[in-house]
This record gives sequence, C-alpha cells and structure tokens, in this order.
Amino acid sequence: MTVNHLTKLSIAIGLSVATTTAMASPQQFMSSRSFAMGGTGIAVAHPAAAGATNPAMLAADNHEWSDDFGLILPSVNARFADEEETVDQIDDIKDNIDRFQELNRSSNPDEARRIAGDIRRQLNDFDRDTVRVDAGLAIAAAIPTEEYSVGFFSTGNLRATVRGELDEQDDAFLQELENADELTLATADLDRDLQSRGSILASAVIEVGVSLARAFELSDGNALQIGFSPKYVQLRTFQYTERVSGFEDDDFDSDEFETTKSGLNFDLGMVYGFGENKEWSAGAVVKNVIPMDLESAASRPELGEEKRKLKLHPMVTASIAHKGDFHVLTAELDLTEKEAFGYEDDTQWLALGAEFDAFRYAQLRAGVRQNLASNDDNDGIEEETQFTAGIGLSPFGARLDIGALFSDAEVGAAIELGAAF
Repeated sequence: MTVNHLTKLSIAIGLSVATTTAMASPQQFMSSRSFAMGGTGIAVAHPAAAGATNPAMLAADNHEWSDDFGLILPSVNARFADEEETVDQIDDIKDNIDRFQELNRSSNPDEARRIAGDIRRQLNDFDRDTVRVDAGLAIAAAIPTEEYSVGFFSTGNLRATVRGELDEQDDAFLQELENADELTLATADLDRDLQSRGSILASAVIEVGVSLARAFELSDGNALQIGFSPKYVQLRTFQYTERVSGFEDDDFDSDEFETTKSGLNFDLGMVYGFGENKEWSAGAVVKNVIPMDLESAASRPELGEEKRKLKLHPMVTASIAHKGDFHVLTAELDLTEKEAFGYEDDTQWLALGAEFDAFRYAQLRAGVRQNLASNDDNDGIEEETQFTAGIGLSPFGARLDIGALFSDAEVGAAIELGAAF
C-alpha cells in the first residue's frame, strides 16, 4: 500500500476524531510506553494513557511529580507486515500485462509466449500472498485528584490487508498461450480474459470519550480504584476487489467500497493495590461493553467478494504488576479472544513488560508477548511471538517516548509527545 494512500486514510481518521464472515476490528490503541512494554498497561498506565487503556488508572497512585496533570499530544504508532511484497507484485504483473498488450504478437510470437509464461509464474507466486498495515493515532489529557479524577481521550485505529488471489482458469489459459500459434496470440486480450485479482480489506475504529475514576481506601489499608469511560465510537469498513490488470490501491476508500456506523459505548476498569507499600497492583478492564457490528459493502460479488462483518465486542484483560521507585514489572492476559480480520491469526495475548527508571529523567523499556490463539492454519500473516523495546525521556515534566516492535512477520514503531507534572 502506498505511503500517500495510507496518509490519506490516516488524515480521514483524524478528522472524523451473499455469505457473512467474521472481520474483527483493529487491535486496541497502545501508548508508546505500552507499545515498548509488550502492549501492557492495564495495571501500570500513566494517567494520560488511562482512557485508552484502563480508566481506573486515572485514580491510581503515581509518582508525586506526575500525579497532577497528564497530556498526550500526540501519540502515533504503526506496524507493517509484508513478507511477500504483495503490492509490488501486483505492479510487476500489471507491467507484464501491458507489455503483452502493446506487443506486436504477429511478428514477435516467441516474445509473446515468454511474457505469457512470466505472467503465469508471477500469478502463481502471487496467490494468497498478503500484506498488512496497522496505524494508530491518539490525543489525551488527564487531571487526577485525591477524590475524583477526570480525563479526555480520542483515538483512531486502522488495519488494512491486501491479498492476492489466483484464478485457476488463468493458469490454464496462460499455459495454453505459452505454446499457442500466432493467431491465438494475436487475438488474446489479457485485460479482458484474466480474472486473478487483488483484494483490500480494511477497518477503522475511531473513539472520543471521557474517563471518570475514583480511589477508595479499604479497611485493610489496601487501595481500590474504579474507572468508567463513556465514549462515542465510529466504525468503518473498506472492501475493494479488482482484477490485477485494473487494480489501483488508491481507489479502495471510495464511497462505493465503504460502510460506516456510529454509536455510544463504554469501558469499565478496576485496579487493586496491595502490599506493605502498595507496591503490588492487580487490574482488569472490560473494553466495549456494548457489542457493535458493521457489515462491509461487498460491491463486487462477480469477483468473488463476500460480505464481511466488523465486530467490536467486549474484550476482557487482566493484569498484575510490581512497582518501585526505579522499576515497573507487569504481566497481562487477554481473557477473551479476538477474531482475525481478513487473513491472519485470531489473537489472545499473554504479555510481559518492564520499565527501568533513571531518576525520573529517562526510562528503558522492554517487553514480549505471545499469541495464545495462533495456529498453523491462519491462511495469511501469522501473529505469534512479538518482542518490543523503547526509551523514554522526561526532563522537567515534558515527555518523549519511543517504542519499537519486531517479530518474524512484522516490524513497528511508536512515538509520543506529552507532559506530566
């Protein structure tokens, strides 16, 4: 997918701040700190990130130099998986189709046969190859207090997948052209006759909400924080399928290929602090308590498009963490499974994260997460084990957080500007 095209859709997200199969939503937004710590944050999120992570963390104990106000402006992350360079393959096939169409095949039959053979091999290599792009954008603010804590957040998440599909009749047709006579070569029209296609499936989730939280001192001296995030949610799907000869990735977000739906939803969270100095925290969050579904357009059934369903259903995650003056260690587990979008694994993450602080001015972070729902029959991009790392700089209340992610199939990066005091 071109950089220009992804940028165009990202701007749209920011401004908007037959058979049915399952199409899950993009992964939940992660702050750059969470990104660098294996996606964790349920029991350790800073106040400004609480709205997108666990609203109860708005009221949790923080360092005295970061418990009055928090700001994220902005946070951006992106992940990219393209082992087979699918879009480049489509461009190469289109170039060969153009060469065949423009060639004087009566006087150059051997060259025409060679190009037909090249296209057949390219289409076979292209079949079932997949590329995926994830992008996220957020702004947030938080005002924690001893009684009630309030926050605001706005997030946008995009997941787009490009897929190659070989039509078996194309393989037989091109094989015949490799040995065809001059008349057959001269009358062949690849723009008309080839049915192999490229498909783009994309979904976007935009959220704008407020977070409210309160802390309670329990009779045993431990602490309990409860949080609630009412929010406005907009869902979008994009489904574009076209024959390889006419495939244009810039066209996939045209109105005829898009569906939208909006509604109100909310998240619930809690954190329980315990230990001699409340150094231990156990947290849980339920995201998207009200189920929301949206069907895709499937405007090209003649090319094999089937309606797909974007599902934003309740997701439950639990976490435990140990915090000290110079370190944070945390573990998280998704208690619910998220269905795959398009052509990849279902996901259910078990994650570990760590942060080491150097006198509040710099932080070193690392994490790892394992997809418990990964399998060998995902029919696309595998999501299994991911490693993360990052740094944070926080001089005089300003913050710069940078994160990186890598796995066998994927690379990613995150950057965030903010303040905390």
